[in-house]
Amino acid sequence: MTQKAVLLLSGGIDSTTTLAIALAEGYDTYAMSFRYGQRHQVELTCAKNIAKAMAVKQHTVVDIDLRNFGASALTADIDVPKHRSDAEMREGIPITYVPARNTIFLSYAIAWAEVLAADTIFIGVNALDYSGYPDCRPEYIHAYQTMANLATRAGVEGQTELTIQTPLIDKTKAEIIQIGARLGVDYSLTLSCYDPDDDSRACGNCDSCLLRKKGFEEAEVPDPTRYQ
Repeated sequence: MTQKAVLLLSGGIDSTTTLAIALAEGYDTYAMSFRYGQRHQVELTCAKNIAKAMAVKQHTVVDIDLRNFGASALTADIDVPKHRSDAEMREGIPITYVPARNTIFLSYAIAWAEVLAADTIFIGVNALDYSGYPDCRPEYIHAYQTMANLATRAGVEGQTELTIQTPLIDKTKAEIIQIGARLGVDYSLTLSCYDPDDDSRACGNCDSCLLRKKGFEEAEVPDPTRYQ
């Protein structure tokens, strides 16, 4: 019997490559995205297009409003940092960190996984080319998986042992792009930018855009991104 998996799909490189991996491994994949009060909706358009192009079993968009808490350049009226060096990006936790975002997203994912009787959640977190986010680290994922199996009926009754798959957690952005290229991922459908314009063009200068540009260059894969 084909295994079911819930996958968190943001519309960016990492989650889209993770989706390609899940599909290549034969999972029936159910994609979940979030309208969480982020500063732009372009990523959701990308996620919907990706889900359709890659033929997931179902794609759902969950509405929550993290602007109620703010404290992030993605959910409050705070400028997105631009033109930062690699050294600057690796100093501390940046203002683009959304407090507890992955914890919140994974909580929704385990709820849907339990309803679907799915035993796997895929998330495209990365602990190398990441901007200091604490909820992208292996120790966080391990702790969350332990908690998830204590917190669900399926886990307590032994019906299902939930695993959280993070196939990209130890990969560089270049390695991720190379994996996706081998799997036929159309990266022109993706968006990484924190601050795109009204025409859905990437700014080219935020931390995420800079990591994306560097990744394509080091992977020696043409960058299909539309930049401003």
